[in-house]
Amino acid sequence: MTDIVTGLYMSPLELLALLSAVALVVARWLPPAARPRVTIAAGAVLVVSATVLSATGIRWQLLPVLAGGALALPFALSPLLRRRGSRPARRARWWLALPGSAACVGLMATGPAAAWSFPVPVFPEPSGRYAVGTRMVQWTDAHRPETFTADPGDRRGVVVQLWYPAQKSPAGAQRAQYLGRTEHEARIVSDALARQAGLPGFLVDGAPRARTRAVFDAAVAGRGGRFPVVLFSPGSGGVRTQNTAWAEELASHGYVVAALDHPYDSAAVVLTGGRVIHTKTASTGDRDKDNRLAADWTAVRAADLSFVLTQLDRLHRGEIAGPLTGRLDTSRAAVTGHSMGGAAALQAARQDGRFDAVIDLDGYPHGPASPALRQPTLALTQAVTPATDPHYTPRLTEVLERNTATSYRLTVPGAAHLTFMDGPLYLPPVPSVVGSLGRTGSPRVVAATTLAFLDTALRHKAGDLAGVLSAYGDLSVHRPGDSTAVPRA
Repeated sequence: MTDIVTGLYMSPLELLALLSAVALVVARWLPPAARPRVTIAAGAVLVVSATVLSATGIRWQLLPVLAGGALALPFALSPLLRRRGSRPARRARWWLALPGSAACVGLMATGPAAAWSFPVPVFPEPSGRYAVGTRMVQWTDAHRPETFTADPGDRRGVVVQLWYPAQKSPAGAQRAQYLGRTEHEARIVSDALARQAGLPGFLVDGAPRARTRAVFDAAVAGRGGRFPVVLFSPGSGGVRTQNTAWAEELASHGYVVAALDHPYDSAAVVLTGGRVIHTKTASTGDRDKDNRLAADWTAVRAADLSFVLTQLDRLHRGEIAGPLTGRLDTSRAAVTGHSMGGAAALQAARQDGRFDAVIDLDGYPHGPASPALRQPTLALTQAVTPATDPHYTPRLTEVLERNTATSYRLTVPGAAHLTFMDGPLYLPPVPSVVGSLGRTGSPRVVAATTLAFLDTALRHKAGDLAGVLSAYGDLSVHRPGDSTAVPRA
């Protein structure tokens, strides 16, 4: 199912079933000499492909195709059976057959349309010089109680996925499952995300079928020295894997990305032993109360991020066993996040001076605005519209202007809130939902802008960062001491 025909987002077997079903309908309109051969061949291919798909798992998008083929099959075979039984091979008149044929073809056409709207995501090939490996860790903070439960002995834990520069794996190595360690886990997470969005789970069943570009537990790259680290917090209800395409791109360029599941906040967190923790966060509908709750949840996330940075430092020093021991440069660390995760990144940077740079992917700055940030900051945002929270821009501007380091705000034309995650890869290309940059354009813009910023902030690469960023949208530069932003065309 990972071998997807580009554009149609259908596997070769699914495409074969579609073509054979259409051929059954078309056979009715062929010259008499060709009808039997085409009908028998198309019917056989349809039956075989449907049988194989039933064994491997039929996507819902193919059900209209199979239904149309099933409707056409008896009408296509009936004249042949009559002929073999020495009965007159009568066919319906063309003006009676035409509506039925059109109905069958129309039903079949909904299959590729649905497959295009809700595809199995195809992850872009990372552009860096490194292959990408990934692995999972689960850590518990013995010094911090779990505030989402009533058990006083419960300690706060997190599940972290690492993407890192790796050695090239052997040909045919199994690529990592998207959304989970196994397809079963991926389906648990996918169903939870769908419920949170108010969608039936089957609509996005392509996501748990997908394979990414990384290889689980691949050997760490033998060259490159110590790698800077980038921590990531997902959006409200989001999960650690929601920015996989972005994480893989960064890892291919020599960064180690550590993305967090925040238990009781993320839609579903599957622990190592198989226990599933579902979200306990929910909006109340009261703006003031929701703002207070969001500030509390952001504080928990910020503490999670600082804890993970501590654990990564211990991993580097060998206090925690792992293949990345001695390969992490935690003295060059960035904290990032999408939506509420962006707010958490801002808070973590305020509270923890070990973070050297901050990236906020379209996140409203919840929580206190002090102390002021002291790290270079990049905020990527969608365009402001009448539907945008009127408090968003003034609040974000206040945070950036108070920064004692240079901040950049890049408004990306054509972007929507979900542009800054993997959503464009597997959700319908509706501009108000995923933006209008396209399935490949969205991850390319997010990766290019954040990589340029990280290379400048963590690797101190020379160059015109403002010039690079301004090529992707409307850029405002906030320098320390400036009362207003400096726009860049």
